[in-house]
Amino acid sequence: MNHRAEVVEFLRTRRDRITPDQAGIIGGSRRRVPGLRREEVALLTGVSVEHYARMERGDLSGVSPEVLDSLARTLQLDETETGHLHDLARAASPRPARQRQRKRPGDHAIRPSLRRLLDAITGAPVWIRDRRMTIVTANPLGRALYAPILDDAANHANTARFMFFNPAADTFFPDWDHVADEIVATLRSYAGQRPHDKELTDLIGELVTRSDEFRIRWARHNVQFHRLGIKRIHHPLVGDLELDYEAMDLPADPDWFLFGHTAAPGSPTEERLRLLGSLVATGQANSDEHSGG
Repeated sequence: MNHRAEVVEFLRTRRDRITPDQAGIIGGSRRRVPGLRREEVALLTGVSVEHYARMERGDLSGVSPEVLDSLARTLQLDETETGHLHDLARAASPRPARQRQRKRPGDHAIRPSLRRLLDAITGAPVWIRDRRMTIVTANPLGRALYAPILDDAANHANTARFMFFNPAADTFFPDWDHVADEIVATLRSYAGQRPHDKELTDLIGELVTRSDEFRIRWARHNVQFHRLGIKRIHHPLVGDLELDYEAMDLPADPDWFLFGHTAAPGSPTEERLRLLGSLVATGQANSDEHSGG
């Protein structure tokens, strides 16, 4: 990805969506196009027009965190977008000569203590994925829940590839459009955090090239954190599920994230998860675990 182009499009799309009225500019609504002018953004941010123009041309090198925070307030960025702006600024600095090697799926087995932790959780689907949206490992219930993704050999247990390349995805995820938006916005956030991750940029390039749906969403420059929410799934064995999910960082494995699903007590989903657990216990819902677990 071209870093300067990323900065240019992110700032332009954020500037275009803020109306003069939203920014508190009196009489600013009488104009041909929506959004703020560059000079208005500069004034509200407290920098010169030349300084802001340099930023919007894609040059964030040397911009202080204070100016970035002021710009975020001007553009009314949310927490995720503000973090993304800071990530883009950090990426403008020269790349360190050496970077600590991060774990990749298949590099080595999951360490035993982490494996035991996953397997000790028997009442909820739990899984680990990396920044490239690949499911690294899961507990038995998690493997059964996400069997359509894990068993999709062509897409290598990668949620993004499954989502945009496998026609079965819109059945498995009834809220396909919403989930697709989430995946693209999350990948955009990861790309800002890891601009030199070749596997990640190669994945994004593949998705942009092969999927119109991905390309349209990628052009919006939306970002988000994937921390919690509700996921609706139509499972081939137990039917419709409405699951809460929580995401957790793994400090010892900074490239990996642990996710877990739960169901509301007494809900049909809770009953269907129990059924899926019974099928796992009797060997009727097996999926070969992705390499790395």
